[in-house]
Amino acid sequence: MIEIAVGLGVAFSLVFHETFGLAAGGIVVPGYIALNFHNPEKLIGTLIVALVVWACIRIISQFVFVYGRRRMVIAVLLGFVFGYLSRQVFNFGIFDLRLEAIGFIIPGLIANWMERQGVYKTITTVLMGGAMVRLAVIVVTGGKLIQNV
Repeated sequence: MIEIAVGLGVAFSLVFHETFGLAAGGIVVPGYIALNFHNPEKLIGTLIVALVVWACIRIISQFVFVYGRRRMVIAVLLGFVFGYLSRQVFNFGIFDLRLEAIGFIIPGLIANWMERQGVYKTITTVLMGGAMVRLAVIVVTGGKLIQNV
């Protein structure tokens, strides 16, 4: 199931980029978003972490030249750190909010594209791409539910 979602995510990401000129947050992002559509807290957590990383990149770029590969590496590293923190901070014991990020690299990839093409375009493209991949996975697997990925 994961292989199908990630493979379709790569294909949809390419189609989005070639058709609309917009990236869906990176080449593997739509597949991982599709795998977690049944868990909206993780989607919200991922977008919050991506927005925090994007804001950090904007602040860092006031003092340092941040472009190209350097911006990508900074975004992925900050996404990794803030994604880890999201798993630790929102664990309250009795009341578990679960606003944690999806994976370790996904928030950084989304933040990098937020910086390149804008926040609104990136968020809408990520969510649309994820929804389309989720629908395609359901069609390909014959309606099999994606659970506990």
